[in-house]
Amino acid sequence: MPRAVGQIDPRKSEAILEAATALFVERGGSVSMDEIARRAGVSKQTLYNRFASKLEIARALAERRSDAVTAPLRTDGDPRTVLTALAVSMLEKVCSLDQSDSLRGVALMSPAAPEIAQAIYDGGPRESLRRLAAWLAEQDRQGRLMVPDPDHAAEMFTGMVLGHGHLRGLLGVDHPAIDIPARAGEVSRRFVTAFGPDT
Repeated sequence: MPRAVGQIDPRKSEAILEAATALFVERGGSVSMDEIARRAGVSKQTLYNRFASKLEIARALAERRSDAVTAPLRTDGDPRTVLTALAVSMLEKVCSLDQSDSLRGVALMSPAAPEIAQAIYDGGPRESLRRLAAWLAEQDRQGRLMVPDPDHAAEMFTGMVLGHGHLRGLLGVDHPAIDIPARAGEVSRRFVTAFGPDT
């Protein structure tokens, strides 16, 4: 079915984001918009119609990552079930081999393009923390957990889940094997025990 005039083809936007991810990993912030368009197989006009700059591409990539990582927070369930699912999501999307390459790409671009690195942090990790803190505050309001400082607790949970996994990925150091379901279950159990309403 032909698209209506002015309708955006989501496959082209996805191709642009995938191309930008690969190029950021390979070359950091020195990548040009022309190179992104070529790698994506789209015209420069198509690229600029969707993203006016590398900064906008970086924001879109970070937002997409944050949406994927925090999807469990938008589900119903008891705190331990939701936090276990969130921990699995974090481990799969942050500590996997291809995601480690992505982390190194961000590190490469940080000195040359600090505004892009900041946009990635703000739209990705910082936004994910904000969403988790908001979820924890709501659990506290409902009496399901006791979380007097949701921002601090969100960072604590993230650190418990990831450990040094993301640092190993950033540095390209071998990971010990992780039993993701077991790690996720243990972290959520300990966290809920620590912040349970009867503690």
